[in-house]
Amino acid sequence: MSLKSILTGAVAALGLTTGAYAADVKVGFVYVGPVGDGGWTYEHNKGRLAVEEHFGDKVETIFQESVPEGADSERVMTQMALQGADLIFTTSFGYMDPTINVAAKFPNVKFEHATGYKRSDNVSTYSARFYEGRAIQGHIAGKMTKTNKIGYIGSFPIPEVIRGINSAYIHAKKANPNVEFSIIWAYTWFDPAKEADAAKALIEQGADVILQHTDSTAPQAAAEKAGNVVTFGQASDMAEYGPFPRVSSIIDNWAPYYIARTQAVLDGTWTSIDTWDGIGAGMVGIGEISSAVPADVKAEAEALRDALASGEYHAFTGPINKQDGSVWLAEGETADDGTLAGMNFYVEGLTGDIPQ
Repeated sequence: MSLKSILTGAVAALGLTTGAYAADVKVGFVYVGPVGDGGWTYEHNKGRLAVEEHFGDKVETIFQESVPEGADSERVMTQMALQGADLIFTTSFGYMDPTINVAAKFPNVKFEHATGYKRSDNVSTYSARFYEGRAIQGHIAGKMTKTNKIGYIGSFPIPEVIRGINSAYIHAKKANPNVEFSIIWAYTWFDPAKEADAAKALIEQGADVILQHTDSTAPQAAAEKAGNVVTFGQASDMAEYGPFPRVSSIIDNWAPYYIARTQAVLDGTWTSIDTWDGIGAGMVGIGEISSAVPADVKAEAEALRDALASGEYHAFTGPINKQDGSVWLAEGETADDGTLAGMNFYVEGLTGDIPQ
């Protein structure tokens, strides 16, 4: 029997709390934004708090917020490993190579990288099929626009964001063949000033629907001020801006995954895996569709949600051409995960180039 077990048993016999002793597992979280961003990092931190609530004294969590992608993140991960973290979640795409580098130096520490594609014996990857939610947003956007101009604020031109743009456009176009998309790249995940400026620019160009793949509520505030612009919550519900301009949302639900992976470390069953779940598995939630959305459009959006959740429908179902007019998916054909994971092209109808 270990010394820790002996001490814990002795304390229990005396009727005292074991809170003074180390937890069985220490779990670290590295965040790209502040925990109060109202979007991406806020939801990851809700997952961390769910881990604490679920496991109690068995698990200790630590986190670092607003960590830039690159060398800074590598230093933070290294520090967490040196502090005794058994499991570290790195929650942004740009943490991919730093995660791999640090994991190689700490083979006994388990790492989980969000939205990336590089794995090793002690590095898992996980992401959510946000593009399913974008399909629903696109449908609502196409039905609700009066100017036929939809604005999209992109963060960085990575596959995750490109997938979302394509999915939203495909479904907006199905709902309304006259729609046009304008895309502004903010080159940030979280910068309220930049996000607000992007939203204002799109509104000035005539967009009366704004979609965002950035993490603050600044675009919601800009739309609210404009008075007649539809928005959607990103990563979190952003319901404080409902029922208008925010008419629905994509909600990232990380808690079940974080609890399951922490349990695997406790059980000694953790292995390196890749997880990519969507609406059906509950990793992607669709926020309440507000009363500002016409009843028939709401019903159509909910039917689309249910078809995506059941697997009856795939968001990328042909016929779909690439931007240059070449055939990507034939009639009835669906996209494979490999192509989606590395998506680096726009679909036909989108204008402009993807920045390199």
